[in-house]
Amino acid sequence: MFAYEQVQKVWWDDALCNDGTGALLDLFFSEQLDDIATAKAFCVACPVREACLTGALARREPWGVWGGELISNGKILAQKRKRGRPPKARPAEAEVAIDVGVQHDADVPAARIA
Repeated sequence: MFAYEQVQKVWWDDALCNDGTGALLDLFFSEQLDDIATAKAFCVACPVREACLTGALARREPWGVWGGELISNGKILAQKRKRGRPPKARPAEAEVAIDVGVQHDADVPAARIA
């Protein structure tokens, strides 16, 4: 066994996610936004959070939640986007033009309706 593997085992034994069964693997390597949030919350109270994150960055882990952070291609992601194309934002000028140009019956005085 290499010295690097011995150091890794020291912190891994104390990790909250190390339940010995591997039941939490799906949570920490899920693509679902709610699972990612749950995994990050799970790491908050972990006593080896810093060692886990440092090790993941050093190994350039390809993906997953490590040390309470979402990792992709060896780097920390601020957040994960939903799948698909992001919604188009409506330009502010178009919203103002629509609001000014539309007149509802409620806006017209009752005397003018009759």
